[in-house]
Amino acid sequence: MSLTVAVQMDPLESINIAGDSTFALMLSAQSRGYALFHYSPEDLNYRDGRVWTRAHPVTVQHVVGDHFRFGRPMSLDLGKDADVVLMRQDPPFDLGYITATHLLERIADQTLVVNDPASVRNAPEKVWVLDFARFMPPTLVTRSLEEARAFLAEHGEIVVKPLHGNGGKAIFKVGTDGANLSSLIEVFNTAWREPHMVQAFLPGVAKGDKRIVLVDGEVAGAVNRIPGEGEIRSNLAVGGSAAQTELTERELEICAALGPELKRRGLLFVGIDVIGGEWLTEINVTSPTGIVAIDRFNGTDTPGRIWDAIEARLAARAA
Repeated sequence: MSLTVAVQMDPLESINIAGDSTFALMLSAQSRGYALFHYSPEDLNYRDGRVWTRAHPVTVQHVVGDHFRFGRPMSLDLGKDADVVLMRQDPPFDLGYITATHLLERIADQTLVVNDPASVRNAPEKVWVLDFARFMPPTLVTRSLEEARAFLAEHGEIVVKPLHGNGGKAIFKVGTDGANLSSLIEVFNTAWREPHMVQAFLPGVAKGDKRIVLVDGEVAGAVNRIPGEGEIRSNLAVGGSAAQTELTERELEICAALGPELKRRGLLFVGIDVIGGEWLTEINVTSPTGIVAIDRFNGTDTPGRIWDAIEARLAARAA
């Protein structure tokens, strides 16, 4: 199948090709003969029912410092000229991100957008996960210092993090003495208008925070992310290390519960985070990562599996 693929993402100059999932997807697409275009969400336009962007034809290669070549920029009608749009820019999940989903939703009946833009908008990672609270650690969503103090008194140690954060940024552990909790909530309340997520601290995080990737609702693989020295955060972006892993019975149960809903919502490439083999903390749908490490350990081809799923979706739409 020959496809034209428009990739909505961050600047290609800034990515680390050694572990970037979007770059791996682009390499795989190119190997299949797909035509690739790159554009930024800030370049989206709408008029008279059309959504278009200023896009660069792009070729990619796995050469550090020389990993992409742009062709001459052109106006690309995403509803007529593209078969697939990959929505792969990193959060923040702000009004700019949300507006991009609204615009792409207007072409979703013409062009396959991965992940489905309406579902991405309606499933923010630390909010939609509350639908599966039975798998989560004790969790509080609040802006209230009083409520946070009561939660700390109940659970002994807690973690406070932004409700729409990403990449392990601004995650804080508060010990039993509650030192700095009031200052922390004050800073969070100043920085963000929305509530914040407060969870019971899980000592099992020292053994790793597992990223499990699901493709069209099915498990494609997993990698265990182990915190660095003196850290509670295991994200690879903040110094965590990757290790090979297998899924526990509890993790398989979580995936089985999530899978049908992911498939129904058109969330084709999803990464979930599970601590201690049993506690679901996030469902990442905006720009999930981890497939390069998974394939390195398991000898799998997750980008190829994702493109197979995309081709199957396109074939079903055409039938």
